Amino acid sequence: MEKYATAKQSHSLSKNQKWTIASTSTGFGLESMDILFVSFTLSSMIKDLHISSAAGGMISSITYLGMLLGGILFGLLADRYGRVKTFSYTIFIFAIATGAMYFANSITSIYFFRFLAGIGAGGEYGTGMTLIAENFRANQIGKISSISSIGGQGGAIIAAILASFIIPMFGWHALFLVGLIPVALAYFVRSHMHESKAFVDETKHVGKPKVSITELFKTPALAWQTIALIIMITVQTGGYYGLMNWLPSIMQKQLNLSVSGSSTWMISTIIGMSLGMMTFGTILDYFGPRKAFGIFLIAAAISLFSLMYAFNAWSLLLFAAVVGFFSNGMYGGYGAIMSQLYPTEIRATANNTIMNTGRVIGGFSPVLIGFMMDHYSFGVIMAGLSVAYIISFFTMMSIPALRRLSHNTAK
Repeated sequence: MEKYATAKQSHSLSKNQKWTIASTSTGFGLESMDILFVSFTLSSMIKDLHISSAAGGMISSITYLGMLLGGILFGLLADRYGRVKTFSYTIFIFAIATGAMYFANSITSIYFFRFLAGIGAGGEYGTGMTLIAENFRANQIGKISSISSIGGQGGAIIAAILASFIIPMFGWHALFLVGLIPVALAYFVRSHMHESKAFVDETKHVGKPKVSITELFKTPALAWQTIALIIMITVQTGGYYGLMNWLPSIMQKQLNLSVSGSSTWMISTIIGMSLGMMTFGTILDYFGPRKAFGIFLIAAAISLFSLMYAFNAWSLLLFAAVVGFFSNGMYGGYGAIMSQLYPTEIRATANNTIMNTGRVIGGFSPVLIGFMMDHYSFGVIMAGLSVAYIISFFTMMSIPALRRLSHNTAK
């Protein structure tokens, strides 16, 4: 397996490595913050603009469609023109689009700005993960990608705090002005970071590569690998969005439990997710992807089903932290393995296309769970979610290249 890392075999971090961690962590955090701004302001938008709940629900769907387009577009650009330049552009676009929401006074303008924000956010994940893969040793990528992903959880907490202060005092429009902060981050990224040695060497040998999405399906084995990863990420994001949107309501309705405030629920779950991400990254680097994903996918299925046995509010919060630990601890690992499964010339394209396709499909999970709530019992819903993670486990085991990655890690 080709080695993509450029850092020296030492414990100290180079300047570019430090900037890579700082910029990707901050970027993922600001992306998460931006997405949650919509959640916290949705009811106010519906009331102020006199729109239907269905029209309000379309805001997130349009954002995810923008992510898919942006992921494909900026993945191709990053592989052809450079990761650092493209990463800074994605940050700039979603920052300006988020800030522009301050002037949105119709559902049409909201749709336009959210679609534009999605384009920027969709290009950020894969480009950032590619920067990590090309600036660190292969046995460091899992841990570093997990650290950067934890930045996204920090963004969620910041969004909750800002929303609680800004919306009551200044209204929902003002909250989106905070989204302009990443413009400064884009400037610093361009000023302080440089392209990885892997990318520079690749362009020296072959020039600017002619990148195409069809490269992800070039052979039957590669096509199945791409499809399998999309299935896994669909389960990952579907489980996350479904749980965050419906689990408190499910528990309250089916078990007559109450949670002492959404902030308590969010903090408990985010703490579990953050601990899970850091733990998963360490296991991934040490034992390889098959064992790391295998442990977490099976544990996620078991912990989800165990939610049926929560008996009061405190036990629910504990179970939520455990579910968050296993179900979302794997998030950073996808970028880590995709960056090693695909060659340098299509790495960013693979990361962005696969991740955002899974995001779009998984984004429909709240609709599916809502339907199940109307027609099936709590046990059936939890069993269905558990089965999804079991399917993801067997899908993961069917990817031959992951076995080779695991062997290289063991060596």
